[in-house]
Amino acid sequence: MNTGSAHSHPHPHSHPHFGRPLCRDDLVSGSLRAAFVNSEMAAIAWSEARLDASLDCVLAQLPPGDVWVFGYGSLIWNPLITFAERRLAKVYGLHRSFCLWSRIGRGTPQQPGLVLGLDHGGSCAGLAYRIEAQHAREELRLLWRREMVTGAYVPTWVKARTSQGAVPAIAFVINHRSVAYAGKQSTPAAARCIATASGLHGPCTEYLVRTLRGLREHGIEDHALCAVERELAALPA
Repeated sequence: MNTGSAHSHPHPHSHPHFGRPLCRDDLVSGSLRAAFVNSEMAAIAWSEARLDASLDCVLAQLPPGDVWVFGYGSLIWNPLITFAERRLAKVYGLHRSFCLWSRIGRGTPQQPGLVLGLDHGGSCAGLAYRIEAQHAREELRLLWRREMVTGAYVPTWVKARTSQGAVPAIAFVINHRSVAYAGKQSTPAAARCIATASGLHGPCTEYLVRTLRGLREHGIEDHALCAVERELAALPA
């Protein structure tokens, strides 16, 4: 695959906001996508037209009324979308996994980080966000700019079970055909990768720490992530 060269693209981490967390303005302005377009990842960056086509496809399956989105990783501690309600939710048949290479946000093309995806099997506790119908397209378009910049996920309708009943929700499930799919990583391998990677939005360790903190604030304990945390703590400085 031709992903360009260092000579044809400026390094993404020369960006003036390198090292700060993703913010809503990065999505509104399109600067997150621009970071990919102006990097070695340009060949796999989706166009705005392709993002819109993907969103239209999912919205065509939309039940009447408000829209729910299932968050399981950074959407828990940094949602960046305007929502009317948030509930604890659980999805069956999918689990949270460090299965996605991050070559811009939390790593580089030369030293990718690992971030979370939903992969098949098991179950996943997270948060369901309700977006009011009149704001759905505007908010989801921002979400697509965030999650679908290289098509690393498959937006999927899932049944999110909450204490007030089940709701149909959009979840971003890992795309096994994506070059960013990292497969099943052992706990030591994931910890070693997370320990050393850093990208446009800061170190990979920060991503893990913030995700665990966000989960614990909502009473969610993820044993696999806790194991990575323990492994990371045991690594030599």
